[in-house]
Amino acid sequence: MPKDYLIRASACDHTIRIFACVSTDLVKEATEIHNLSPIAGIALGRLLTASALMGATLKGETDSLTLQVRGEGALKRLIAVSDSQGNVKGYVDNPMALIAPDEDGRIKIGKAIGKGTLTVTRDLGLKEPYASTIDLRTGEIGDDLTYYFAASEQTPTSVGLGVLYDRETVTVKVAGGFLLQLMPNVWEPYIITLEENLSVLGDITAILEKDPRPEVLIEKIFDGLDYEILEKREIQYHCPCDRERMERALMSLGKDDLTKLAEEQETTEIVCDFCQKKYTFSKDEIREMIKKKD
Repeated sequence: MPKDYLIRASACDHTIRIFACVSTDLVKEATEIHNLSPIAGIALGRLLTASALMGATLKGETDSLTLQVRGEGALKRLIAVSDSQGNVKGYVDNPMALIAPDEDGRIKIGKAIGKGTLTVTRDLGLKEPYASTIDLRTGEIGDDLTYYFAASEQTPTSVGLGVLYDRETVTVKVAGGFLLQLMPNVWEPYIITLEENLSVLGDITAILEKDPRPEVLIEKIFDGLDYEILEKREIQYHCPCDRERMERALMSLGKDDLTKLAEEQETTEIVCDFCQKKYTFSKDEIREMIKKKD
């Protein structure tokens, strides 16, 4: 099993379900691709982890899910996109954001995000994607997603996310999280047991630092309950962009904009927001796009 993977499990006659993952490698890759500051890496890492967990709830092969956080703080906007196959990608508008730590020395993601909104968009291959937006409660992402599920989907949910940096190397040391949901008609004593387990769970990264397996999170959360693991799947940072997609992006511009590019620049360069790969188009190629529009 790859180092980064996700587990889906259920407990108590399938009245409780959980998705848990270790996402260290994919978060580390994202920080390297985008050259993120630690605060940006922690924030985007949490959002990428959440996207992977929620992506596991998708069923169709072409389904996708987008999480977008917009805030007034230093980070401005964060986006994470996942599919049903375990592929995740994302970026942050201000990758080098810096904020001062609090008096206790801790850096709070909510402070870097500030007041804003969280939008969850599901593209299930229908005529229009389904999107729902809520105001941020704390900016800590996990708390906001917990509120999102209660407010927008009326599903009792607990979301825990964590990204830990190595202070010496200033690189991602461990990342992971869980998404726990109660199904209809769950027995009250089961809920009490879950609440007690979550209250003593502690810091997710501290648990995964000792044993980097999502099974450990599930064991602790479902302590005292009967459960079964239903699926294990690889998760990874993956951007499927290619030259053809970038050409379609250029073709979406108006004819006047394309003409201006052909007249003013020898070459037109497009950089993918998600993987930073560069694509270059010559004047002649731009003119051919104009002809296709005609």
